[in-house]
Amino acid sequence: MQEKLRFGVLSTASIARSAFIPGVQNARRAEIAAVASRDYAKAKDTAEQFNIPKAYGTYEELLKDPDIDAVYIPLPNHLHKEWTIKAAKAGKHVLCEKPSALSPEEASEMVEACREAGVIFSEAFMYRYHPKHRRVREIIEEGEIGQIRAIHGCFTYNHIENKENVRYKKTMGGGAIYDVGGYPISAARMILGEEPLAVSVQALFSAEHDHVDVMATGLVEFPNDVGLTFDCGMWAAPRCTLEIVGSQGRIELPVAFGWEQSEEPAQIIVHVGDQRREERFGVLSHFMLEADAFAAAVLDGTPLPYPPEDAVRNMKVVEACLKSAETKQKVFLQ
Repeated sequence: MQEKLRFGVLSTASIARSAFIPGVQNARRAEIAAVASRDYAKAKDTAEQFNIPKAYGTYEELLKDPDIDAVYIPLPNHLHKEWTIKAAKAGKHVLCEKPSALSPEEASEMVEACREAGVIFSEAFMYRYHPKHRRVREIIEEGEIGQIRAIHGCFTYNHIENKENVRYKKTMGGGAIYDVGGYPISAARMILGEEPLAVSVQALFSAEHDHVDVMATGLVEFPNDVGLTFDCGMWAAPRCTLEIVGSQGRIELPVAFGWEQSEEPAQIIVHVGDQRREERFGVLSHFMLEADAFAAAVLDGTPLPYPPEDAVRNMKVVEACLKSAETKQKVFLQ
């Protein structure tokens, strides 16, 4: 039985170098076997930096390598569909960075292409694999905070001076909703186990940054009169939090979607009445956990906790949020 899933990385993007590759190098069931770039020198430098066995000067060359089982795609958003489909046709399993695509229709095409090729597809919302999120669902299911009344989430950072970054290119799928808005949206869907009914979003579109949304604030309406309020931005003070408000208590995640740098901060804080409890799980790489889960799905047939269709459903909400922000109108999903 094959012990480790052999990943090829399509691109030397910063997320690959700073997080995915180091994370996978600590994984039990996965390894990085090759990296590709359209600039061979970049691929070679990355391979040497991380002791990766193979470097390629084109993505096509990596896809032709019979020793590669799966690819990780951290390319700019507008290239996700093209290279997911090409990878699937080459017989490679696909772990694709979020957002999976630029529309639910594109995401559906990607999922179908992978299904037809008999390969696994997963959208890389890596935060979901951290045990704190499973624990949050347990606390809710045990009834400790009562019935869920509201969810609040935010993911903001300030990176605005780098105007050449792909996040500020409209045709490349730039903008805050695509980049970080999908996190609180996916978290609310995961926690509630339901799909939204409607969205209303206000956004700041920056003429200095190719008219992408650099800040957005929204309301996502779920069944049973529960709402997610969220904000996301690339031109704001850094925040990365989630709060679940119940009828009897509330749960705070001070670092909801990123990763902790030390064991000092509490990862979950539960408030019930005048009682406050902190829970910690240690410092864990979300990318390592994600890679091991993906490897188990490919090598052992263990079902992924989030099926390929989840990417399509999340894109429907993301697209609706963008439409609401652009038209300044409420958008109904059901």
